[in-house]
Amino acid sequence: MVKQDAGDPGEWTREGLTGAETLLLGLKRAGIDYIFANAGTDFPPIIEAFVALDADSVPEPVTVPHETAGVAMAHGYYLMTGAPQAVMVHVNVGLANSAMGVINAASDNIPLLMMSGRTPITESGRLGSRMTPIQYGQEMYDQSSLVSDVAKFSYEMRYPEQGDMLAVRATSLAMSEPRGPVYVALPREPLMEKVAAKAARPAAHQVPASAPHPDPEATALAAAWLAAAKKPLILCQRGDPEGRLAEALAALASTHGIPVIEPFPIRNLMPSDHPMFLGHDVKGPLSEADVVLVVDSGVPWMEAVHRPADGTKIVHIGTDPNFQRMPVRGYQADLAITSDPAAGIASIARAMGEPGPAVAERRADAGRRSAQRLAAAEELAQQGRTGPMSAEWLSKCISDIMDERAVVFGELGVVPGAMRVSGANRVFINPHSGGLGWAMPAALGAQLADRERLVIACIGDGSYMFANPIACHQIAEALDLPILTIVKNNGIWNAVRRSVVNSYPDGAAAKANAMPLVSLEPAPDYCMVAAASRAHVERVEHGDDLPAALERALSVIRNERRQAFLEVRVALSDSH
Repeated sequence: MVKQDAGDPGEWTREGLTGAETLLLGLKRAGIDYIFANAGTDFPPIIEAFVALDADSVPEPVTVPHETAGVAMAHGYYLMTGAPQAVMVHVNVGLANSAMGVINAASDNIPLLMMSGRTPITESGRLGSRMTPIQYGQEMYDQSSLVSDVAKFSYEMRYPEQGDMLAVRATSLAMSEPRGPVYVALPREPLMEKVAAKAARPAAHQVPASAPHPDPEATALAAAWLAAAKKPLILCQRGDPEGRLAEALAALASTHGIPVIEPFPIRNLMPSDHPMFLGHDVKGPLSEADVVLVVDSGVPWMEAVHRPADGTKIVHIGTDPNFQRMPVRGYQADLAITSDPAAGIASIARAMGEPGPAVAERRADAGRRSAQRLAAAEELAQQGRTGPMSAEWLSKCISDIMDERAVVFGELGVVPGAMRVSGANRVFINPHSGGLGWAMPAALGAQLADRERLVIACIGDGSYMFANPIACHQIAEALDLPILTIVKNNGIWNAVRRSVVNSYPDGAAAKANAMPLVSLEPAPDYCMVAAASRAHVERVEHGDDLPAALERALSVIRNERRQAFLEVRVALSDSH
């Protein structure tokens, strides 16, 4: 067995190593702990390298029986840890299955290293040359085109000595702001070829670029506008894994009496009962505001229905405040500040100085509105308790069982406004890219990152189908990841139905007894799917029965360390 120290490149040589071995050593040096892998005929040199090298010097391989699950697991792992991970799949067909997950990662600025094999380039004469008919059928002129439109970096390995350099470079680019996925294609020939003596020196170390910090003049102007505003407002729809932005936002909001809305949230920031937190409905507060600070929010409102009043000043702040990868995005921007969001908010707070005389009144007003919102949410949830329950009741009950560290991954499942959570990064919602099937495998990645944390996936019945549930339940059992999966079963693609009704409220489809292309009936027995992997399963038909069912599921997770599954029948909703 070859033993190498992956830490200091001065302590080892690449001479005689294969390209696959240099790649794995480079990944470990770059901080990659796991490779979520779905293997194929391009993997022999990778598998051989895993066995030949010392296990401590390479990332840990994790077998995932479907590619979308592997990408989402890397996504969820990052949300828990802030550390990027790697995914490797089988040539173009595996990459095609992975593309949706890479799109989600790009939308949510998730750094991950996406890798795939690449059909051998040569027909004969080299190690790794073609040996099967599929290696002709799977070749493409530009395999990277499957993901290059959303990846920050894409490249095809050509020589064995490039392995560790590509690993280090790709990871450093993924972690540089604005963060995002990167892609490397791996033909068999350079993976199997050995590094020559003249190329023996390992690749140099590279670190991610430092995060951008705000222009002092720009933050001073933003601070002056906010300080002079009568009705300032903060909009933010996601934070960082470490919670730095959430802490900075809460401090700014409390000190200067600026209400916070989380419109179309992706990762929650504010505690539910914070007196300056006004929830998720942006329409009323936005129409009243005279200065709006938009923090790292790609979609702060919907232009068709939520536009701010004339004369309102709009400030955007983030590592990419204009979201240049969005081709059509016409939001007003009177000031755009490129900055790490937490650093930018802290800079604005310092520039604002002492709170002005209007702050106390704004704090009191926001506190009243916050309390009214919480009371209304509780009442609405209780109204949905009986019979086929509402999603609000389901969401409230989920938050009732969440402790200080528990997290929930929602995908057309939870209603964030109905939940009571204690801090940031407790509720994760699928990215606005809308690639469904994300939440359940993302929850698996989060559970892998922290095996003692309660991790919940609450998803719609359609999203559960998209998640390749057989693969996900197999992963949960194989890796001992005791997540709680809750399927919200309303028997329909309700998002599609609502879109039709909103587009044609008096149309024929809205009035029809059965709308085409939306029904998921007859529903499969979802509990049997989970039971096939020895999960604890229950079906809950009535809202009154849900709290006890959740407690039984928690008992299994805590005492047996086994995954649990609830199929919950919910009433159809016209709002979510």
